[in-house]
Amino acid sequence: MVEQLWNFASPAAIALIHPSLLPVALMGFLAKLAVIGGGPLVGKLMDHFPRVPAYNCLNIVQTAAQLMSVGMIIHGHTVHPTSASSLLFRPWFIVLVLVGAVERLSGLALGVAVERDWVVLLAGTNRPVALAQANAVLSRINLLCEIVGAALFGILLSKYELVVCLKIAAGLMMGALPIVVSLTWLTNKLSSGVLDRAVETCLSCSFPSSLKSENIVGVGLEAIKHGWFEYIRQPVLPASIAYVLLYFNVVLAPGGLMTAFLTQQGLNPSIIGGFSGLCAFVGVAATFVSAKMVKHLGILKAGAAGLVFHASLLTTAVAVYWSGCLSQQTPIFFFLALVVLSRLGHMSYDVIGQQILQTGIPASKANLIGTTEVSVASLAESIMLGVAIVVNDVSHFGFLATLSLVSVVGAACLYCRWLENPTDTQRTLFSFSPHL
Repeated sequence: MVEQLWNFASPAAIALIHPSLLPVALMGFLAKLAVIGGGPLVGKLMDHFPRVPAYNCLNIVQTAAQLMSVGMIIHGHTVHPTSASSLLFRPWFIVLVLVGAVERLSGLALGVAVERDWVVLLAGTNRPVALAQANAVLSRINLLCEIVGAALFGILLSKYELVVCLKIAAGLMMGALPIVVSLTWLTNKLSSGVLDRAVETCLSCSFPSSLKSENIVGVGLEAIKHGWFEYIRQPVLPASIAYVLLYFNVVLAPGGLMTAFLTQQGLNPSIIGGFSGLCAFVGVAATFVSAKMVKHLGILKAGAAGLVFHASLLTTAVAVYWSGCLSQQTPIFFFLALVVLSRLGHMSYDVIGQQILQTGIPASKANLIGTTEVSVASLAESIMLGVAIVVNDVSHFGFLATLSLVSVVGAACLYCRWLENPTDTQRTLFSFSPHL
């Protein structure tokens, strides 16, 4: 919950320093670059160390980065930069960007460790129903923490000064760390040490030949090349590309840029927190709705329904924005309501799309193709954040919103076109679907 609280608090606090989207966009852009470049290396290292110590070490690194970020932002509020460009070259902001990238990278590694490794070991690979239920529970817990985190900081910000709120957040970070470490140890103990990697395995992989300095670059480039080759050859590539296209939507979604825009529109922090919380709540509802959609429409048409619903509501939201009425209270609430409801389609496809990919991708290549897809999705977000850095004035928010809408509509069109022309491989893979 502390991580989700900080994901909301950080862009909101930075947006209050200077009325520009540039600082938030730059921080997000560089964090994505850190994920693209450092993600595979961190994952490689985690594979060669015992799970529990590595997880606890990453938690300590993430908490330290968050605390440093709090200190830098508090310092930033004591100075008053005259322009956004002058703010970017302040030493405190440079440190903030660097520790923010470390925080995001460690957070990503922690999420991958739990969702791709731990949950499989704890639920059991030979118990697919239990594994599916565990995945659903993890998703709901994550979204509920997002609701509570955003709402909590929004309420605090509406009642106290920003610096006081940041100090409370820092206290929560320090208090949560020993609890997380203790719960990690307890989880491993109650599961009879299933998370303990064999000593022989750890010792044999501590210094594998692939990590030696003389060939680490060549091995890394070869892995990237092989990953792209397999990603392009996968039988459900259009569904994966549609999933990636949704990551171009960094504006019409709860996130740093939307938080910065709403803050500079003068909305009450509790309303902004409520918006993020409602988006997460709709995401929780989507985990239940998606199962019914698959039951009544079939897995492939359920995915199409989610994308079309998402694109339709965002089209209406952009039309409301371009109507020029957002300076009034009712239109901006209607705009936010459309964005919130559109998350139902987005999160439904997020759940359904994962099942499509799990069905279409061979088990022997699931990790390779999956990590490549994450890198492509991060690259998509980086491109849009790069555009936001170039057109960083709040008056250009409509342009960024339109670009985000185009990517969502493109995802829906690509997926529907794929369904209209099914291949023999597709019919074989999804022969259980009566609606294909």
